[in-house]
Amino acid sequence: MGMTRTYAILLMGALLVFAGCEDPRGSGEQTSRLTVYAASSLTDAFREIESGFEAAHPDVEVATNFAGSQVLRLQLKQGASADIFASANLQHMTALVDSGIIVSSEMFARNELAVVVPEDNPARIKSFQDLPRADSLVIGTDDVPVGRYTRQMFEHARAQLGDEFVQMVRDRVVSKESNVRLVRAKVAMGEADAAIVYRTDAVSSDRVKTVDVPSSINVSARYPIGLITATEQPELARTFVDYVRSARGAEVLQRHGFLSEAP
Repeated sequence: MGMTRTYAILLMGALLVFAGCEDPRGSGEQTSRLTVYAASSLTDAFREIESGFEAAHPDVEVATNFAGSQVLRLQLKQGASADIFASANLQHMTALVDSGIIVSSEMFARNELAVVVPEDNPARIKSFQDLPRADSLVIGTDDVPVGRYTRQMFEHARAQLGDEFVQMVRDRVVSKESNVRLVRAKVAMGEADAAIVYRTDAVSSDRVKTVDVPSSINVSARYPIGLITATEQPELARTFVDYVRSARGAEVLQRHGFLSEAP
């Protein structure tokens, strides 16, 4: 009986010690969660921004959802819960602002297009003018931003290289993908001779080689970011947007190949 009582006293002491332990996060505060919807081309940069923001705000957890801007726009229109949206073009953002789903938006980055080819480059494409050598070319769909920018680039090429050149390039298209990462993947896996992607996606992969698009033919892709009207934490969401547009955010974006539009 005495032994049982001793065990009981020891157990109570252990429970008291455990109860006095501090919260493992050190603050004892409840973690806030921010949900960020962002274009596929922002994946690498925003993952680093996510880590930096969480380090600066230990009581905040950032959840990112990456997809084609047109897919994210549809999800938000259908009532998906999010706090922030970062788009790869202004059109999808403007549609959400006009419908009241986004409060307002501001530009934070710029990008441009590039051609990617497999490492062994079987079609021997060394310049933009060599694109007709490809047996298979992959581009974005008509409604994904990279696809829209590609069509703008074709029109620029038409003015400089002629209708025949553009038609030959268009004839090489064998697949249209719903986001830029899927476009790049076709070349990385050796399923296509070339693809048209953002420069940031070209330089971030060691499985493809980059072929520059002449500046007189290329297009400038501008990226806006905005707060979701229905967010339950507008001040925190605003803090994240400010972080993206800060000098620290600009540094991360530039390291991943973007040009900053932050003030």
